[in-house]
Amino acid sequence: MTAFEALGLDKPLLDAISDLGFETPSEVQEKAIPLLLSEDTDLVALAQTGTGKTAAFGFPMIQKIHSESRTTQGLILSPTRELCLQITNELQLYSKYVKGLNTVAIYGGASITEQARQIKRGAQIVVATPGRMKDMIGRGMVDISKIDYCVLDEADEMLNMGFYEDIKDILSNTPQEKLTWLFSATMPKEVSTIAKKFMHSPQEITVGTKNAGATTVQHEYYVVGGRDRYSALKRLADANPGIFSVIFCRTKRDTQKVAERLIEDGYNAGALHGDLSQNQRDLVMNAFRKKQVQLLVATDVAARGIDVDDITHVINYQLPDEIETYTHRSGRTGRAGKSGISMVIVTRSELRKIKAIEKKIKQDFLSKKIPTGIEICEIQLYHLANRIKDTEINTEIDGYLPAINDVLDGIDKDELIKKIVSVEFTRFYNYYSKTKDLNTQDSGRERSGSRERGSGSGSVRYFINIGERDGYDWMGLKDFLRDTLNLEKEDIFNVDTKGSFSFFNSDASLTELILQTFTDFKVNGRFINVEVSTKPGSSGKGGRKRDRKQGHRKGRDNQSFKRGRKENKGRRGGKKRPGFY
Repeated sequence: MTAFEALGLDKPLLDAISDLGFETPSEVQEKAIPLLLSEDTDLVALAQTGTGKTAAFGFPMIQKIHSESRTTQGLILSPTRELCLQITNELQLYSKYVKGLNTVAIYGGASITEQARQIKRGAQIVVATPGRMKDMIGRGMVDISKIDYCVLDEADEMLNMGFYEDIKDILSNTPQEKLTWLFSATMPKEVSTIAKKFMHSPQEITVGTKNAGATTVQHEYYVVGGRDRYSALKRLADANPGIFSVIFCRTKRDTQKVAERLIEDGYNAGALHGDLSQNQRDLVMNAFRKKQVQLLVATDVAARGIDVDDITHVINYQLPDEIETYTHRSGRTGRAGKSGISMVIVTRSELRKIKAIEKKIKQDFLSKKIPTGIEICEIQLYHLANRIKDTEINTEIDGYLPAINDVLDGIDKDELIKKIVSVEFTRFYNYYSKTKDLNTQDSGRERSGSRERGSGSGSVRYFINIGERDGYDWMGLKDFLRDTLNLEKEDIFNVDTKGSFSFFNSDASLTELILQTFTDFKVNGRFINVEVSTKPGSSGKGGRKRDRKQGHRKGRDNQSFKRGRKENKGRRGGKKRPGFY
Protein backbone atom coordinates (compact mmCIF):
# COMPACT_ATOMS: atom_id res chain seq x y z
CA MET A 1 0.00 0.00 0.00
CA THR A 2 1.38 3.40 -1.00
CA ALA A 3 1.40 6.43 1.29
CA PHE A 4 -1.47 8.00 -0.67
CA GLU A 5 -3.51 4.75 -0.64
CA ALA A 6 -3.30 4.80 3.15
CA LEU A 7 -5.12 8.16 3.13
CA GLY A 8 -8.23 6.48 1.69
CA LEU A 9 -8.11 7.77 -1.90
CA ASP A 10 -9.83 5.86 -4.74
CA LYS A 11 -8.03 4.33 -7.72
CA PRO A 12 -8.76 7.11 -10.26
CA LEU A 13 -7.06 9.63 -7.97
CA LEU A 14 -4.19 7.24 -7.19
CA ASP A 15 -3.60 6.74 -10.92
CA ALA A 16 -3.44 10.52 -11.41
CA ILE A 17 -1.09 10.85 -8.45
CA SER A 18 1.17 8.20 -10.01
CA ASP A 19 1.21 10.10 -13.32
CA LEU A 20 2.16 13.30 -11.49
CA GLY A 21 5.03 11.55 -9.71
CA PHE A 22 3.83 12.31 -6.19
CA GLU A 23 5.32 9.85 -3.71
CA THR A 24 4.85 11.16 -0.19
CA PRO A 25 1.96 13.30 1.08
CA SER A 26 2.82 16.62 2.70
CA GLU A 27 1.90 17.19 6.34
CA VAL A 28 -1.23 19.18 5.55
CA GLN A 29 -2.34 16.45 3.12
CA GLU A 30 -1.76 13.71 5.70
CA LYS A 31 -3.87 15.60 8.22
CA ALA A 32 -6.65 16.94 5.99
CA ILE A 33 -7.39 14.22 3.42
CA PRO A 34 -8.38 11.33 5.77
CA LEU A 35 -10.43 13.73 7.90
CA LEU A 36 -12.37 15.22 4.98
CA LEU A 37 -12.96 11.81 3.39
CA SER A 38 -14.21 10.12 6.55
CA GLU A 39 -16.24 12.93 8.17
CA ASP A 40 -18.77 15.50 7.02
CA THR A 41 -17.20 18.40 8.86
CA ASP A 42 -16.26 22.03 8.45
CA LEU A 43 -12.53 22.58 8.61
CA VAL A 44 -10.06 25.37 9.36
CA ALA A 45 -6.57 24.44 8.13
CA LEU A 46 -3.59 26.67 8.91
CA ALA A 47 -0.59 26.00 6.70
CA GLN A 48 2.02 28.05 4.91
CA THR A 49 1.86 28.76 1.18
CA GLY A 50 3.59 26.04 -0.83
CA THR A 51 2.78 23.13 1.50
CA GLY A 52 0.40 21.29 -0.84
CA LYS A 53 -2.92 22.77 0.24
CA THR A 54 -4.59 22.43 -3.18
CA ALA A 55 -4.28 18.64 -3.07
CA ALA A 56 -5.34 18.64 0.58
CA PHE A 57 -8.81 19.94 -0.31
CA GLY A 58 -8.82 18.96 -4.01
CA PHE A 59 -8.53 15.20 -3.62
CA PRO A 60 -11.38 14.89 -1.07
CA MET A 61 -13.65 17.21 -3.10
CA ILE A 62 -13.08 15.28 -6.33
CA GLN A 63 -13.68 11.94 -4.62
CA LYS A 64 -16.92 13.08 -2.94
CA ILE A 65 -18.48 14.84 -5.92
CA HIS A 66 -20.98 13.00 -8.16
CA SER A 67 -19.49 13.39 -11.62
CA GLU A 68 -22.59 11.92 -13.32
CA SER A 69 -24.57 15.02 -12.25
CA ARG A 70 -23.97 18.31 -14.11
CA THR A 71 -25.00 20.38 -11.07
CA THR A 72 -22.35 22.65 -9.55
CA GLN A 73 -21.44 20.91 -6.28
CA GLY A 74 -18.14 22.52 -5.27
CA LEU A 75 -17.05 26.17 -5.07
CA ILE A 76 -13.47 27.27 -4.46
CA LEU A 77 -12.77 30.96 -3.84
CA SER A 78 -9.21 32.24 -4.28
CA PRO A 79 -7.81 35.79 -4.08
CA THR A 80 -6.21 36.23 -7.52
CA ARG A 81 -6.58 35.30 -11.15
CA GLU A 82 -3.20 33.52 -11.14
CA LEU A 83 -4.09 31.35 -8.15
CA CYS A 84 -7.55 30.66 -9.59
CA LEU A 85 -6.02 29.35 -12.82
CA GLN A 86 -3.40 27.37 -10.95
CA ILE A 87 -5.97 25.61 -8.75
CA THR A 88 -8.14 24.86 -11.80
CA ASN A 89 -5.20 23.37 -13.67
CA GLU A 90 -4.22 21.20 -10.70
CA LEU A 91 -7.77 19.91 -10.15
CA GLN A 92 -8.01 19.02 -13.83
CA LEU A 93 -4.80 16.98 -13.52
CA TYR A 94 -6.05 15.27 -10.33
CA SER A 95 -9.39 14.34 -11.94
CA LYS A 96 -8.09 13.19 -15.35
CA TYR A 97 -9.36 9.63 -14.72
CA VAL A 98 -12.74 10.70 -13.27
CA LYS A 99 -15.13 10.47 -16.21
CA GLY A 100 -17.41 13.45 -16.76
CA LEU A 101 -15.93 15.73 -14.08
CA ASN A 102 -15.46 19.34 -15.23
CA THR A 103 -13.70 22.16 -13.38
CA VAL A 104 -14.21 25.72 -14.65
CA ALA A 105 -12.28 28.87 -13.71
CA ILE A 106 -14.13 32.19 -13.23
CA TYR A 107 -11.98 35.33 -13.01
CA GLY A 108 -11.80 38.92 -14.18
CA GLY A 109 -9.98 40.03 -17.29
CA ALA A 110 -11.54 37.32 -19.50
CA SER A 111 -14.82 36.95 -21.37
CA ILE A 112 -17.67 36.64 -18.88
CA THR A 113 -19.99 35.21 -21.54
CA GLU A 114 -17.52 32.44 -22.40
CA GLN A 115 -17.16 31.58 -18.72
CA ALA A 116 -20.96 31.48 -18.37
CA ARG A 117 -21.13 29.19 -21.43
CA GLN A 118 -18.63 26.76 -19.85
CA ILE A 119 -20.67 26.61 -16.65
CA LYS A 120 -23.88 26.03 -18.56
CA ARG A 121 -22.31 23.01 -20.29
CA GLY A 122 -21.86 21.48 -16.83
CA ALA A 123 -19.28 22.35 -14.18
CA GLN A 124 -19.31 20.26 -11.01
CA ILE A 125 -16.48 22.39 -9.55
CA VAL A 126 -16.15 26.16 -9.99
CA VAL A 127 -12.94 27.95 -9.01
CA ALA A 128 -13.46 31.71 -8.79
CA THR A 129 -12.13 35.06 -7.67
CA PRO A 130 -14.64 36.83 -5.39
CA GLY A 131 -15.24 39.86 -7.62
CA ARG A 132 -16.09 37.93 -10.79
CA MET A 133 -18.16 35.35 -8.88
CA LYS A 134 -20.28 38.08 -7.27
CA ASP A 135 -20.76 39.70 -10.69
CA MET A 136 -21.92 36.45 -12.30
CA ILE A 137 -24.30 35.67 -9.43
CA GLY A 138 -25.83 39.13 -9.88
CA ARG A 139 -26.34 38.45 -13.59
CA GLY A 140 -27.85 35.02 -12.98
CA MET A 141 -25.00 33.34 -14.89
CA VAL A 142 -24.09 30.83 -12.19
CA ASP A 143 -26.11 28.87 -9.62
CA ILE A 144 -24.36 27.91 -6.39
CA SER A 145 -27.56 27.31 -4.40
CA LYS A 146 -27.03 23.52 -4.40
CA ILE A 147 -23.31 23.22 -3.67
CA ASP A 148 -22.16 20.66 -1.11
CA TYR A 149 -18.63 21.96 -0.60
CA CYS A 150 -17.14 25.45 -0.35
CA VAL A 151 -13.42 26.13 -0.03
CA LEU A 152 -11.96 29.49 1.00
CA ASP A 153 -8.34 29.24 -0.13
CA GLU A 154 -5.77 31.79 1.09
CA ALA A 155 -8.57 33.24 3.23
CA ASP A 156 -6.32 35.75 4.99
CA GLU A 157 -5.12 37.14 1.66
CA MET A 158 -8.68 37.52 0.36
CA LEU A 159 -9.63 39.47 3.46
CA ASN A 160 -6.47 41.60 3.30
CA MET A 161 -7.47 42.51 -0.25
CA GLY A 162 -10.85 43.78 0.94
CA PHE A 163 -13.05 40.89 -0.20
CA TYR A 164 -14.92 40.44 3.10
CA GLU A 165 -18.22 41.89 1.83
CA ASP A 166 -17.96 39.98 -1.45
CA ILE A 167 -17.32 36.71 0.38
CA LYS A 168 -20.25 37.39 2.70
CA ASP A 169 -22.56 38.07 -0.27
CA ILE A 170 -21.37 34.97 -2.13
CA LEU A 171 -21.80 32.67 0.87
CA SER A 172 -25.32 34.03 1.42
CA ASN A 173 -26.22 32.43 -1.94
CA THR A 174 -25.05 28.99 -0.82
CA PRO A 175 -27.06 26.44 1.21
CA GLN A 176 -26.78 26.34 5.01
CA GLU A 177 -26.06 22.60 5.07
CA LYS A 178 -22.93 22.72 2.90
CA LEU A 179 -19.45 21.88 4.22
CA THR A 180 -16.98 24.76 4.36
CA TRP A 181 -13.22 24.22 4.32
CA LEU A 182 -11.08 27.27 5.08
CA PHE A 183 -7.36 27.23 4.29
CA SER A 184 -5.13 30.06 5.47
CA ALA A 185 -1.48 30.79 6.20
CA THR A 186 -2.30 32.98 9.21
CA MET A 187 -5.26 33.42 11.52
CA PRO A 188 -5.98 37.16 11.95
CA LYS A 189 -9.21 38.33 13.56
CA GLU A 190 -10.98 38.71 10.22
CA VAL A 191 -10.46 35.03 9.38
CA SER A 192 -11.75 34.05 12.82
CA THR A 193 -14.83 36.18 12.14
CA ILE A 194 -15.49 34.34 8.87
CA ALA A 195 -15.07 30.99 10.63
CA LYS A 196 -17.51 31.89 13.39
CA LYS A 197 -20.10 33.44 11.09
CA PHE A 198 -20.22 30.88 8.27
CA MET A 199 -18.95 27.62 9.76
CA HIS A 200 -20.44 25.08 12.17
CA SER A 201 -18.10 23.74 14.85
CA PRO A 202 -15.15 23.46 12.48
CA GLN A 203 -12.31 21.10 13.23
CA GLU A 204 -8.90 22.73 13.12
CA ILE A 205 -5.57 21.41 11.87
CA THR A 206 -2.31 23.30 12.03
CA VAL A 207 0.87 22.56 10.12
CA GLY A 208 3.77 23.98 12.11
CA THR A 209 2.95 26.67 14.66
CA LYS A 210 -0.08 28.92 14.26
CA ASN A 211 0.91 32.16 12.48
CA ALA A 212 4.54 31.02 12.40
CA GLY A 213 6.79 31.33 9.37
CA ALA A 214 7.99 28.33 7.39
CA THR A 215 10.97 26.54 8.97
CA THR A 216 12.60 26.13 5.55
CA VAL A 217 13.14 29.90 5.31
CA GLN A 218 16.14 31.69 6.83
CA HIS A 219 15.32 35.27 7.83
CA GLU A 220 18.05 37.91 7.52
CA TYR A 221 18.14 41.67 7.98
CA TYR A 222 20.58 44.30 6.77
CA VAL A 223 20.77 47.78 8.32
CA VAL A 224 21.66 50.63 5.96
CA GLY A 225 21.12 54.34 5.62
CA GLY A 226 17.89 55.38 3.96
CA ARG A 227 19.68 56.70 0.86
CA ASP A 228 21.63 53.47 0.43
CA ARG A 229 18.63 51.16 0.12
CA TYR A 230 18.92 50.69 -3.66
CA SER A 231 22.71 50.26 -3.56
CA ALA A 232 22.23 47.62 -0.87
CA LEU A 233 19.70 45.81 -3.08
CA LYS A 234 22.18 45.67 -5.96
CA ARG A 235 24.93 44.31 -3.73
CA LEU A 236 22.67 41.57 -2.35
CA ALA A 237 21.83 40.54 -5.90
CA ASP A 238 25.49 40.58 -6.98
CA ALA A 239 26.57 38.60 -3.91
CA ASN A 240 24.21 35.76 -4.88
CA PRO A 241 25.01 34.52 -8.39
CA GLY A 242 22.03 32.69 -9.85
CA ILE A 243 19.56 34.57 -7.66
CA PHE A 244 15.87 34.11 -8.62
CA SER A 245 13.96 36.51 -6.43
CA VAL A 246 10.82 38.48 -5.69
CA ILE A 247 11.58 42.00 -4.39
CA PHE A 248 8.74 43.58 -2.42
CA CYS A 249 8.01 47.31 -2.31
CA ARG A 250 5.16 49.05 -0.50
CA THR A 251 3.82 51.20 -3.35
CA LYS A 252 3.21 50.87 -7.07
CA ARG A 253 5.39 53.91 -7.69
CA ASP A 254 8.38 52.47 -5.81
CA THR A 255 7.89 49.11 -7.51
CA GLN A 256 8.06 50.63 -10.99
CA LYS A 257 10.96 52.92 -10.05
CA VAL A 258 13.10 50.13 -8.58
CA ALA A 259 12.42 47.81 -11.53
CA GLU A 260 13.35 50.53 -14.03
CA ARG A 261 16.61 51.30 -12.20
CA LEU A 262 17.54 47.60 -12.11
CA ILE A 263 16.86 47.25 -15.84
CA GLU A 264 18.94 50.37 -16.54
CA ASP A 265 21.79 48.85 -14.51
CA GLY A 266 21.75 45.69 -16.62
CA TYR A 267 19.71 43.27 -14.49
CA ASN A 268 16.98 41.06 -15.93
CA ALA A 269 14.20 42.61 -13.88
CA GLY A 270 10.47 43.22 -14.22
CA ALA A 271 7.69 45.05 -12.36
CA LEU A 272 4.37 43.64 -11.16
CA HIS A 273 1.79 46.06 -9.75
CA GLY A 274 -1.84 47.11 -10.03
CA ASP A 275 -1.35 49.70 -12.78
CA LEU A 276 -0.41 47.01 -15.31
CA SER A 277 -3.02 45.65 -17.70
CA GLN A 278 -3.87 41.96 -17.47
CA ASN A 279 -1.89 41.32 -20.64
CA GLN A 280 1.16 43.09 -19.19
CA ARG A 281 0.84 41.05 -15.98
CA ASP A 282 0.70 37.83 -17.98
CA LEU A 283 3.79 38.77 -20.00
CA VAL A 284 5.80 39.58 -16.85
CA MET A 285 4.71 36.44 -15.01
CA ASN A 286 5.41 34.19 -18.00
CA ALA A 287 8.89 35.68 -18.30
CA PHE A 288 9.45 35.19 -14.56
CA ARG A 289 8.34 31.54 -14.64
CA LYS A 290 10.74 30.92 -17.55
CA LYS A 291 13.48 32.72 -15.56
CA GLN A 292 13.90 35.29 -18.29
CA VAL A 293 13.20 37.73 -15.45
CA GLN A 294 15.37 36.95 -12.42
CA LEU A 295 14.38 39.88 -10.21
CA LEU A 296 10.62 40.45 -10.03
CA VAL A 297 9.80 43.70 -8.22
CA ALA A 298 6.23 43.55 -6.90
CA THR A 299 3.64 45.05 -4.60
CA ASP A 300 2.02 42.75 -2.05
CA VAL A 301 -1.37 42.75 -3.77
CA ALA A 302 0.06 42.08 -7.24
CA ALA A 303 2.29 39.24 -5.96
CA ARG A 304 -0.57 37.31 -4.40
CA GLY A 305 -1.14 34.12 -6.29
CA ILE A 306 2.46 33.82 -7.50
CA ASP A 307 3.18 30.12 -7.26
CA VAL A 308 6.75 29.40 -8.35
CA ASP A 309 8.62 26.74 -6.37
CA ASP A 310 12.20 27.68 -7.27
CA ILE A 311 12.37 31.21 -5.84
CA THR A 312 15.71 31.38 -4.01
CA HIS A 313 15.30 34.70 -2.20
CA VAL A 314 12.61 37.10 -1.11
CA ILE A 315 14.00 40.62 -0.66
CA ASN A 316 11.98 43.08 1.39
CA TYR A 317 13.11 46.37 -0.13
CA GLN A 318 10.68 47.93 2.33
CA LEU A 319 8.92 46.25 5.23
CA PRO A 320 5.13 45.92 4.98
CA ASP A 321 2.79 47.71 7.35
CA GLU A 322 1.19 44.46 8.59
CA ILE A 323 3.18 41.60 10.12
CA GLU A 324 0.90 39.02 8.49
CA THR A 325 1.94 40.43 5.12
CA TYR A 326 5.58 39.63 5.91
CA THR A 327 4.58 36.00 6.51
CA HIS A 328 3.05 35.86 3.03
CA ARG A 329 6.08 37.52 1.48
CA SER A 330 8.59 35.13 3.02
CA GLY A 331 6.32 32.21 2.09
CA ARG A 332 7.12 32.80 -1.59
CA THR A 333 10.46 31.05 -1.02
CA GLY A 334 11.29 27.83 0.83
CA ARG A 335 8.41 26.03 -0.91
CA ALA A 336 7.81 22.35 -1.64
CA GLY A 337 10.42 21.26 0.90
CA LYS A 338 13.19 23.45 -0.51
CA SER A 339 15.04 26.04 1.51
CA GLY A 340 14.91 29.77 0.91
CA ILE A 341 16.13 33.08 2.29
CA SER A 342 14.07 36.12 3.19
CA MET A 343 16.16 39.30 3.31
CA VAL A 344 15.02 42.58 4.85
CA ILE A 345 16.68 45.93 4.13
CA VAL A 346 16.00 48.26 7.07
CA THR A 347 17.14 51.51 8.60
CA ARG A 348 18.03 51.75 12.28
CA SER A 349 14.67 53.29 13.09
CA GLU A 350 12.93 50.16 11.73
CA LEU A 351 14.72 47.64 13.93
CA ARG A 352 11.76 47.52 16.33
CA LYS A 353 9.70 46.09 13.49
CA ILE A 354 12.14 43.20 13.19
CA LYS A 355 11.54 42.33 16.84
CA ALA A 356 7.77 42.44 16.33
CA ILE A 357 8.00 40.12 13.31
CA GLU A 358 10.25 37.69 15.20
CA LYS A 359 7.69 37.47 17.97
CA LYS A 360 4.89 36.82 15.48
CA ILE A 361 6.59 34.22 13.28
CA LYS A 362 8.39 32.63 16.24
CA GLN A 363 11.72 32.66 14.45
CA ASP A 364 14.88 34.67 14.94
CA PHE A 365 16.33 36.96 12.29
CA LEU A 366 20.02 36.70 11.49
CA SER A 367 21.77 40.06 11.56
CA LYS A 368 24.02 40.29 8.50
CA LYS A 369 26.13 42.96 6.86
CA ILE A 370 25.83 44.19 3.31
CA PRO A 371 28.76 42.63 1.43
CA THR A 372 31.65 44.96 0.73
CA GLY A 373 32.74 45.56 -2.84
CA ILE A 374 35.80 43.35 -2.34
CA GLU A 375 33.68 40.50 -0.92
CA ILE A 376 31.44 40.67 -3.99
CA CYS A 377 34.49 40.58 -6.24
CA GLU A 378 35.69 37.47 -4.41
CA ILE A 379 32.32 35.73 -4.80
CA GLN A 380 32.09 36.66 -8.47
CA LEU A 381 35.67 35.53 -9.10
CA TYR A 382 34.92 32.04 -7.77
CA HIS A 383 31.66 32.05 -9.72
CA LEU A 384 33.49 32.93 -12.94
CA ALA A 385 36.09 30.20 -12.37
CA ASN A 386 33.37 27.60 -11.93
CA ARG A 387 31.52 28.83 -15.02
CA ILE A 388 34.70 28.40 -17.05
CA LYS A 389 35.23 24.93 -15.57
CA ASP A 390 31.65 23.84 -16.30
CA THR A 391 31.41 25.34 -19.79
CA GLU A 392 30.76 22.73 -22.46
CA ILE A 393 33.35 22.94 -25.22
CA ASN A 394 32.02 24.00 -28.62
CA THR A 395 33.84 21.85 -31.18
CA GLU A 396 33.22 24.49 -33.84
CA ILE A 397 36.16 26.36 -32.33
CA ASP A 398 38.64 23.62 -33.36
CA GLY A 399 39.29 25.15 -36.76
CA TYR A 400 40.37 28.42 -35.17
CA LEU A 401 42.77 26.86 -32.63
CA PRO A 402 45.98 27.07 -34.74
CA ALA A 403 45.53 30.82 -35.20
CA ILE A 404 44.57 31.28 -31.54
CA ASN A 405 47.63 29.31 -30.42
CA ASP A 406 49.81 31.58 -32.53
CA VAL A 407 48.31 34.65 -30.83
CA LEU A 408 48.82 33.16 -27.34
CA ASP A 409 52.25 31.71 -28.02
CA GLY A 410 54.72 32.36 -25.23
CA ILE A 411 52.13 32.83 -22.47
CA ASP A 412 52.44 30.20 -19.74
CA LYS A 413 49.40 28.52 -18.13
CA ASP A 414 49.24 30.67 -14.96
CA GLU A 415 49.54 33.92 -16.88
CA LEU A 416 46.90 32.76 -19.38
CA ILE A 417 44.46 31.93 -16.57
CA LYS A 418 45.03 35.35 -15.02
CA LYS A 419 44.37 37.06 -18.33
CA ILE A 420 41.18 35.08 -19.03
CA VAL A 421 39.79 35.80 -15.59
CA SER A 422 40.86 39.44 -15.70
CA VAL A 423 38.78 40.04 -18.85
CA GLU A 424 35.70 39.89 -16.65
CA PHE A 425 37.10 40.49 -13.18
CA THR A 426 38.68 43.85 -13.95
CA ARG A 427 35.34 45.36 -14.94
CA PHE A 428 33.76 44.20 -11.71
CA TYR A 429 36.76 45.21 -9.60
CA ASN A 430 36.86 48.70 -11.09
CA TYR A 431 33.19 49.16 -10.26
CA TYR A 432 33.31 47.93 -6.67
CA SER A 433 36.86 48.44 -5.39
CA LYS A 434 36.36 52.07 -4.35
CA THR A 435 32.74 51.89 -3.19
CA LYS A 436 31.91 52.72 0.40
CA ASP A 437 30.82 50.39 3.21
CA LEU A 438 27.01 50.59 3.28
CA ASN A 439 26.60 49.16 6.78
CA THR A 440 25.62 51.53 9.56
CA GLN A 441 27.56 51.50 12.80
CA ASP A 442 24.70 49.82 14.66
CA SER A 443 23.90 47.29 11.96
CA GLY A 444 24.20 44.31 14.27
CA ARG A 445 22.12 43.80 17.38
CA GLU A 446 23.60 41.96 20.34
CA ARG A 447 20.88 39.47 21.13
CA SER A 448 21.28 36.96 23.87
CA GLY A 449 19.76 33.60 23.14
CA SER A 450 19.74 34.09 19.39
CA ARG A 451 20.19 30.87 17.49
CA GLU A 452 22.55 32.55 15.02
CA ARG A 453 25.32 35.05 15.35
CA GLY A 454 26.58 37.86 13.17
CA SER A 455 30.06 38.27 11.84
CA GLY A 456 31.73 39.68 14.89
CA SER A 457 35.43 40.16 15.58
CA GLY A 458 35.60 36.69 17.21
CA SER A 459 34.44 34.82 14.11
CA VAL A 460 36.27 33.48 11.08
CA ARG A 461 34.92 33.26 7.53
CA TYR A 462 35.69 30.12 5.50
CA PHE A 463 35.51 29.08 1.86
CA ILE A 464 34.48 25.49 1.00
CA ASN A 465 34.45 24.01 -2.50
CA ILE A 466 30.95 22.49 -2.42
CA GLY A 467 27.62 24.21 -2.97
CA GLU A 468 24.21 24.06 -4.59
CA ARG A 469 25.37 21.96 -7.53
CA ASP A 470 26.45 19.27 -5.08
CA GLY A 471 22.94 19.13 -3.64
CA TYR A 472 23.44 21.54 -0.73
CA ASP A 473 21.34 24.45 0.43
CA TRP A 474 22.20 26.50 3.51
CA MET A 475 20.40 24.04 5.81
CA GLY A 476 21.99 20.94 4.30
CA LEU A 477 25.50 22.38 4.34
CA LYS A 478 25.10 23.49 7.94
CA ASP A 479 24.05 19.96 8.92
CA PHE A 480 26.93 18.43 6.94
CA LEU A 481 29.50 20.65 8.68
CA ARG A 482 27.96 20.07 12.09
CA ASP A 483 27.98 16.28 11.65
CA THR A 484 31.48 16.18 10.16
CA LEU A 485 32.99 18.39 12.86
CA ASN A 486 30.85 16.98 15.69
CA LEU A 487 29.72 20.49 16.67
CA GLU A 488 26.47 22.03 17.83
CA LYS A 489 24.32 23.54 15.08
CA GLU A 490 24.81 27.08 16.38
CA ASP A 491 28.61 26.71 16.11
CA ILE A 492 28.27 27.12 12.34
CA PHE A 493 26.58 30.31 11.15
CA ASN A 494 26.32 32.82 8.26
CA VAL A 495 26.16 29.94 5.79
CA ASP A 496 25.96 31.20 2.18
CA THR A 497 25.71 28.56 -0.56
CA LYS A 498 26.57 29.44 -4.14
CA GLY A 499 26.62 27.31 -7.28
CA SER A 500 29.82 25.27 -6.79
CA PHE A 501 31.18 26.74 -3.56
CA SER A 502 30.01 28.20 -0.27
CA PHE A 503 31.02 30.32 2.72
CA PHE A 504 30.41 29.84 6.41
CA ASN A 505 31.49 31.29 9.76
CA SER A 506 32.53 29.81 13.07
CA ASP A 507 34.10 31.14 16.27
CA ALA A 508 37.83 31.78 15.95
CA SER A 509 38.47 29.15 18.64
CA LEU A 510 37.31 26.44 16.21
CA THR A 511 39.65 27.38 13.37
CA GLU A 512 42.30 24.76 14.14
CA LEU A 513 39.70 21.98 14.42
CA ILE A 514 38.02 22.94 11.14
CA LEU A 515 41.21 23.27 9.11
CA GLN A 516 42.69 20.04 10.49
CA THR A 517 39.48 18.11 9.90
CA PHE A 518 39.37 19.19 6.27
CA THR A 519 43.04 18.45 5.58
CA ASP A 520 43.10 15.75 2.89
CA PHE A 521 39.39 15.19 3.53
CA LYS A 522 37.75 13.13 0.79
CA VAL A 523 34.16 12.23 0.02
CA ASN A 524 33.63 9.52 -2.56
CA GLY A 525 37.15 10.09 -3.80
CA ARG A 526 36.81 13.87 -4.08
CA PHE A 527 38.80 16.34 -1.97
CA ILE A 528 36.65 18.74 0.06
CA ASN A 529 38.75 21.86 0.61
CA VAL A 530 38.18 24.42 3.36
CA GLU A 531 40.23 27.61 3.56
CA VAL A 532 40.05 30.77 5.58
CA SER A 533 38.62 33.55 3.44
CA THR A 534 41.33 36.19 3.69
CA LYS A 535 40.08 38.75 1.17
CA PRO A 536 39.87 42.34 2.49
CA GLY A 537 36.49 43.04 3.98
CA SER A 538 35.71 39.41 4.83
CA SER A 539 34.43 38.67 8.28
CA GLY A 540 37.22 36.25 9.09
CA LYS A 541 39.99 37.57 11.31
CA GLY A 542 42.99 35.54 12.22
CA GLY A 543 43.48 31.89 11.47
CA ARG A 544 45.68 30.32 8.82
CA LYS A 545 45.16 29.10 5.31
CA ARG A 546 44.79 25.38 4.99
CA ASP A 547 48.13 23.78 4.04
CA ARG A 548 47.56 20.33 2.56
CA LYS A 549 51.15 19.28 3.29
CA GLN A 550 50.83 19.98 7.02
CA GLY A 551 47.67 17.91 7.50
CA HIS A 552 48.03 14.67 9.47
CA ARG A 553 44.56 13.23 8.77
CA LYS A 554 44.11 10.66 6.06
CA GLY A 555 41.54 11.17 3.33
CA ARG A 556 38.24 9.59 4.38
CA ASP A 557 34.75 9.22 3.04
CA ASN A 558 31.70 10.72 4.70
CA GLN A 559 28.37 9.19 3.74
CA SER A 560 26.45 12.32 4.72
CA PHE A 561 27.80 14.00 1.58
CA LYS A 562 24.82 14.55 -0.71
CA ARG A 563 25.06 13.74 -4.39
CA GLY A 564 22.92 15.20 -7.13
CA ARG A 565 23.19 18.30 -9.20
CA LYS A 566 20.91 21.31 -9.17
CA GLU A 567 20.80 23.44 -12.24
CA ASN A 568 21.77 26.99 -11.48
CA LYS A 569 19.67 28.44 -14.27
CA GLY A 570 19.28 31.97 -15.51
CA ARG A 571 21.62 34.61 -16.75
CA ARG A 572 21.70 38.32 -16.23
CA GLY A 573 22.91 40.63 -18.92
CA GLY A 574 23.23 44.28 -19.70
CA LYS A 575 25.94 46.64 -20.77
CA LYS A 576 25.82 49.04 -17.86
CA ARG A 577 26.33 46.48 -15.14
CA PRO A 578 29.75 44.93 -14.52
CA GLY A 579 29.58 41.24 -13.78
CA PHE A 580 30.30 37.72 -14.87
CA TYR A 581 27.02 36.94 -16.65
